Amino acid sequence: MNTPEPPKLFAPQEPIFPRRVTGFFRTMKWWIMAVTLGIYYLTPWIRWDRGPALPDQAVLVDMAHRRFYFFWIEIWPHEFYFVAGLLIMAGLGLFLFTSALGRVWCGYTCPQTVWTDLFILVERWIEGDRNARVRLWKASWDIKKWRLRLTKWFVWLLIAGATGGAWVFYFTDAPTLAQDLFAGTAHPVAYTTIAILTGTTFLFGGFMREQVCIYMCPWPRIQGAMMDDDTLTVAYRDWRGEPRAKKRLEDTGDCIDCMACVNVCPMGIDIREGQQMECITCALCIDACDDVMDKIGKPRGLIDYLALSDEPEERAGKPPKPVWKHILRTRTILYTALWSLIGFGLVFALFIRADIDLTVEPVRNPQYIVMSDGSVRNTYTIRLRNKHGEPRDFRISLSADTILRIAQEGSDTNILTVAPDSTTQVRVYVIARPQDPAATEQTTDLRFWVEDVENGERAHRDSVFNGKDQ
Repeated sequence: MNTPEPPKLFAPQEPIFPRRVTGFFRTMKWWIMAVTLGIYYLTPWIRWDRGPALPDQAVLVDMAHRRFYFFWIEIWPHEFYFVAGLLIMAGLGLFLFTSALGRVWCGYTCPQTVWTDLFILVERWIEGDRNARVRLWKASWDIKKWRLRLTKWFVWLLIAGATGGAWVFYFTDAPTLAQDLFAGTAHPVAYTTIAILTGTTFLFGGFMREQVCIYMCPWPRIQGAMMDDDTLTVAYRDWRGEPRAKKRLEDTGDCIDCMACVNVCPMGIDIREGQQMECITCALCIDACDDVMDKIGKPRGLIDYLALSDEPEERAGKPPKPVWKHILRTRTILYTALWSLIGFGLVFALFIRADIDLTVEPVRNPQYIVMSDGSVRNTYTIRLRNKHGEPRDFRISLSADTILRIAQEGSDTNILTVAPDSTTQVRVYVIARPQDPAATEQTTDLRFWVEDVENGERAHRDSVFNGKDQ
């Protein structure tokens, strides 16, 4: 008895040479590519004046000082919930668009798609369109082939190097780092990061291409849970196109089996075979098929964005459900509501946050000290954070149900000056006289206050005072 061979988990890569195509979706992809690459490459160079003590870069992840700057917004380490909220919004947004329009992220804005598209464009400029590239692939390695390949690889390396270089500019002042990079004085981490990103971009966009989407990216396998019968995705109207025939006969469909949809596909698949994990819904097959339909005098839409739930109606000759009904349904409305709720919460938290903050940590060893006059003293470490762009004076005080005195270590006053956009730590003492109830009670609740001397802004933290054990 013959045992069937188990299915292969990996198929060797076959060269794909997408043909040039024009149309609505191809034009939209060009615009999206230009916008996304423009944002990526140019954003680190946007200047934003924050004052003399803060960086002038509009978007900066300052790892050394543990800050994230985004135009007028400054995120501190203890405010990482803003970043977490943005990541949750990004995930919900991905679920929303996938539920409504399939893998539009993969087809239009995924970095792998954008840079692969750019590399294919360079390849087409240097080596020619599909037929010329196929001939070059099959040709022997002569001077012409080496010249074209080395030219293409050199341009790819320039793009990959610019990609890695742009990334490191997000983590330090871009003009300063650019000078250091060319002068050879930048930190080794910068050169290492650029080298790694250059190599991965060159490899993924130039050689692996669709292999990254099929074998390395988890999203093709997750998308099934995000899609349903009402999801609009790229599909083939087989009830209209079959049976296929090169010649137009009465009993044949509209598909003339020209292979135009296959020749333009960057994944090398045939959309007429139905839904496939490899399809990134880039819609280039729609442009190619519509162009052929125009030439043979048939209606457009043989390949189009459509939902599986439309198939029974269209087969029966009925009009499909309106697009807005596919998009506005319970799942997409729920995703939109959750996305909006989180966004509103982040904006609200951003506007109500204070420009000063403090933390209070009691010194536990020892919990209290009995002084020579019988007074009981507790020690606290206060960290005061000044988010303003200029130095501020803050007055430290406390309130409690009993009389307690406060003293700042090394100072005769309770005024503390904090540098702009920084945190200062100070040790303070809270003292209860022998006759005060707090001196003999086990614990007494108290509240530390800090007040901006200039504008009266206040913040507080609660703590306890430890008295002598009974």
